[in-house]
Amino acid sequence: MSDAPLEANEPVPMRVGGLVVDPSTQVPVVILRGIAEPRLYLPIFIGGLEATAIASVLAAVKMPRPMTHDLMATLLDAMQCRVTKVEVTRLDGGTFYASITLADQSGGELVLDARPSDALALALRTDASIAVHPAVLAEAGALAPEDEPPPEGVVATAPDAADEVEPAAAVTRETKLEDLEPEVFGKYKM
Repeated sequence: MSDAPLEANEPVPMRVGGLVVDPSTQVPVVILRGIAEPRLYLPIFIGGLEATAIASVLAAVKMPRPMTHDLMATLLDAMQCRVTKVEVTRLDGGTFYASITLADQSGGELVLDARPSDALALALRTDASIAVHPAVLAEAGALAPEDEPPPEGVVATAPDAADEVEPAAAVTRETKLEDLEPEVFGKYKM
């Protein structure tokens, strides 16, 4: 990504823009989008269970029992701690790394190592800010064309195999999250 101006060390505020299914692997991908620059996006491959955890929040689905990330949010609240921010901190050998910053009632902070998918699922449940370090965006981020922003709030299926497309434009047919069966996410391994 060379077109987006980034400060040397300041994490870039982002938000979860949606989920898609990678056309070549059929694995879920969470799409982070820039807040100041909505065309800026970062795709991160995630596991099926984490996709379900993120999708349930995006689609405003209330589960009958708490999922793992719901339990984490409840535990933190009971301990009078809050998630203040989630950051995607680095990309090493194709693996994304993230951190979760917790604050207690006296202002103390604790920074925890986390997988981005878990950090994002927790951030969505706690209204924590999301940011990505500039080095990660420089390596794996991109700018969508002016006339074709990345998908938002949808899960997409693969284009026809004969289509030659750029990774950002690979999503051609969209399916709403609420139209998917829960089993769709369970078939992916982490």
